[in-house]
Amino acid sequence: MIAAIDVGLRRIGVALSPDGRVVIPKEAILRSGRNQAARDLSEFLKRWEVEILVVGLPRGGSSEEEMERRIRHFVSLLELPEGVEVHFQDEAGSSQEAKERMEGIIRQRRDGRIDSLAAQIILERWLEGR
Repeated sequence: MIAAIDVGLRRIGVALSPDGRVVIPKEAILRSGRNQAARDLSEFLKRWEVEILVVGLPRGGSSEEEMERRIRHFVSLLELPEGVEVHFQDEAGSSQEAKERMEGIIRQRRDGRIDSLAAQIILERWLEGR
């Protein structure tokens, strides 16, 4: 199983690919704190027997270095099963693309669906590039 995450300050979008072709967004993980979010995400990855984790990293923008440092630190908090590969993927524009895909389909609620759709886009990009 391959998973992708879009790490945000309030939610972590997640998506899964069982076969390396189809990508399915899952329910976002709400984030009340770093350690709680790392625990919840670690449990999710174990439950789904994830072998590859793709992490979205922002490219461009004034806070790129700070966000990359925060995301890499968050990933270091995860309790990953032995052998899980971690890959980083440019996430530039994924949240905006997710909003555009959902325009007219759902109201722009803050329920995590956009975050997980962004994770789906990140994983689709990674799969296309490998």
